[in-house]
Amino acid sequence: MSKIGVFVCHCGENISATVDCEKVAEEASKITGVEVSVDYKYMCSDPGQTMIKEAIKEKGLTGVVVAACSPRMHEPTFRKACSEAGLNPYMCEMTNLREHCSWVHEKGDQTTEKAIDLVRMLVEKTKLNKPLSSIKVPIHKKALVIGGGIAGIQSSLDIANAGHQVILVEKDPSIGGHMSQLSETFPTLDCSQCILTPRMVEVAQHPNITLYTYAELEKLEGFIGNFKATIRLKAKSVDPKLCTGCGVCYSKCPTKKIPSEFNEGLGLRTAIYTPFPQAVPNKPVIDKTNCTYYTKGKCKVCQKVCPTGAIDFDRPDEFITEDIGAVVTATGFNVLKPDFFPEYGYGKYKDVITGLQFERLASASGPTLGAIRRPSDGTEPKKIVFIACAGSRDPAKGLPYCSKICCMYTAKHAMLYQHKVHDGESYVFYMDIRAAGKNYEEFVRRAIEDDGVNYVRGRVARVYEKDGKLIVKGVDTLLGGKPVEIEADMVVLASAGVASHGAEELAQKMHISYDPYKFFAEAHPKLKPVETNTAGIFLCGACQAPKDIPETVGMASGAAAKVIGLFSNSELTREPVVAVVNRIASHEVSTCVGCFLCETACPYQAIVHEEIKNRAGEVIKTVAQVNPGLCQGCGTCVSFCRSKSIDIQGFSNEQMYAEVMAVLEA
Repeated sequence: MSKIGVFVCHCGENISATVDCEKVAEEASKITGVEVSVDYKYMCSDPGQTMIKEAIKEKGLTGVVVAACSPRMHEPTFRKACSEAGLNPYMCEMTNLREHCSWVHEKGDQTTEKAIDLVRMLVEKTKLNKPLSSIKVPIHKKALVIGGGIAGIQSSLDIANAGHQVILVEKDPSIGGHMSQLSETFPTLDCSQCILTPRMVEVAQHPNITLYTYAELEKLEGFIGNFKATIRLKAKSVDPKLCTGCGVCYSKCPTKKIPSEFNEGLGLRTAIYTPFPQAVPNKPVIDKTNCTYYTKGKCKVCQKVCPTGAIDFDRPDEFITEDIGAVVTATGFNVLKPDFFPEYGYGKYKDVITGLQFERLASASGPTLGAIRRPSDGTEPKKIVFIACAGSRDPAKGLPYCSKICCMYTAKHAMLYQHKVHDGESYVFYMDIRAAGKNYEEFVRRAIEDDGVNYVRGRVARVYEKDGKLIVKGVDTLLGGKPVEIEADMVVLASAGVASHGAEELAQKMHISYDPYKFFAEAHPKLKPVETNTAGIFLCGACQAPKDIPETVGMASGAAAKVIGLFSNSELTREPVVAVVNRIASHEVSTCVGCFLCETACPYQAIVHEEIKNRAGEVIKTVAQVNPGLCQGCGTCVSFCRSKSIDIQGFSNEQMYAEVMAVLEA
């Protein structure tokens, strides 16, 4: 016969302010099978836990129900107390009187009655609980980091410095990401390359990091601690082992007028190229789309002049497979090309550019060597207009979210312009200034008060060209909607940050969630900000949402800490609250009919096929089996199973029925 102990917590006044805890304990003592029922002000305190331990030992309790706050907060606390007293920890249940009762109802008899019902339900469930054991999953202590921007670099270095092997995969020819394109960084105006390049070099030289550039994740299979990743190494047409990075090939390449992706189309590159001077690795790749040999079958100048014979036009794509324990996704973001704003003239007028293009103009490694010049005629602009929220916070255009970094980098751009063009005038059209960060507000005030940047609160309605000038028409809402018209030499659009190209496809390969804007979704916005709904896959940086550099670096270290914590043991211990396919009579017999509807419904790819064989080794039936390493206990398979062959351990159909009947028969 069951011997259940009920322990009602007052939670200070959080519960007792609206619930009569003494009455709840008194009524609980009358429930069949309840051996002891007490109330206490702080059950989670040491005296409260001691009370539970002593009751288990003295009364020989077979189960414990703690009526207190959310199980998310203190279920581990009480289960540990039960374990220390010799009771299986999964024979302990918590009913949430705080969030489910006291915080959502006024004080009164009905509130107390509901609390009693909640306790009664859990008592009946606990009677049917079975002792469970934690799941042990072996771990391959090697991490895969996808994306070589500042987030991927930081995460890789943190994991590698903890003594674990890391594979860093970057789709472009060099690591560095968007940060390598920046001139200076806010709010300190540090040189971006000066603080990034040493980390790029450290990644390339670290003994625990294997770097694959110009590569992509082809396939990811398996589960936490036991992933199998297939990586495509795209053919560079250059043998990296033979190439010395001397640069003769691209200096002699006859195809020289290809818009440079690194310079956002403002500069030109050759068909064989390295993206920028500080690229890591500093070895070229051949752009097959524009290379004369690949398009017309002739040329091969680079092969003729290469002193080491590193050029190999027939080099195929390679595929490698790695056993991985955890994955960190750091694929970053893209900048929205605002050509869907016909009113701003982007793409129509050469002197209407994006913020990232302005960064390349201001950079010493950019197409103008750091001088601010108009793309149309190369002259110095004397009046420049910056338009904030070009795409962000615009539901009509389909992007209602704030891109977070635009206010700050617009202030930075205006400051850089004033520093380089001393007699120039700069105007910023903005909706609101969102400078939430350490020294951020002071940075914006510095732009306005010290550098003389003119801020105009209002939206721009139209940008058009007239007599060689860009006419910017908008309003100033601080002056009652007064029309504003500015004749500018250049217009810079603070375009929205959007998900990186291929983010949706990558999410589907890894079986992780993404939001309507194709940013990857975290498991919980507050409690699990770097984790995904697939165990063992973590997020960092702007692949989750637009972020600035400090937040990206912090999040990257957070993801790395999760991986290091996972790798701290040879086995992963997991909660046993997972789905199981029930067996009857002997172990070989299953009610599962093998329809595998559960397999199509499972969001975690946890259902596998199991063959049941007779003594002769012949397959007599193929049934579903749940991989406990992948299963998250969501219960979707249970609801889809036509033959009712699947249960969640600790939440069986029988237990759920007992809870419902406890209320109906009260």
